[in-house]
Amino acid sequence: MKTVAVNRFVTRQVKGSGKSWAEGISFEEIASHAQTQLNSGKFTSGYRDGVVLVDVAYDMLKYFFSPMIRITDDTPLIAEVHRRREFEEPYIRIRASSGTTMKTGRVELILYRHDVLTENNEYDTDADWELIAFNAIPEDIQHMPMGPITMMRNQLELPGGTAAHYSSEQWAESIRFWQQYAMLK
Repeated sequence: MKTVAVNRFVTRQVKGSGKSWAEGISFEEIASHAQTQLNSGKFTSGYRDGVVLVDVAYDMLKYFFSPMIRITDDTPLIAEVHRRREFEEPYIRIRASSGTTMKTGRVELILYRHDVLTENNEYDTDADWELIAFNAIPEDIQHMPMGPITMMRNQLELPGGTAAHYSSEQWAESIRFWQQYAMLK
């Protein structure tokens, strides 16, 4: 059986962070659910070898929330210089200052295998896999591409990125998607 533990990177995903968050369930309980789902084969391959997207069981969706809104002509947006972590380069982050969040339709738990985390010395445990992040995906969205800032960090192998290469179609899809949606601040 493959083990899953919590990586400290996911612990930034709390209410008010502008990221998907969970209430009524701990990060450890989420990792335990990820372990069950992973070992039951309920996952898909991620953007590179050693990254998987684990499906959250339907009865667990009630714990997960998305700050995502659909952008309209009237959506007020805020641009700010932001850093995810102190050692990373800053970037321009765009958030909506108001809007109605969309209801969660499914959740993907993002797991990195231990050897991938050792590439940048970003592992926190000796578990086979670590929970790095999760995406609460709104009901009417079939596919939520990775954000272009994350893709840039990965492809250029910048601090905080994990080596990857993306096709021009993946880049275009990401940019187009994130022109239609924003996270609520």
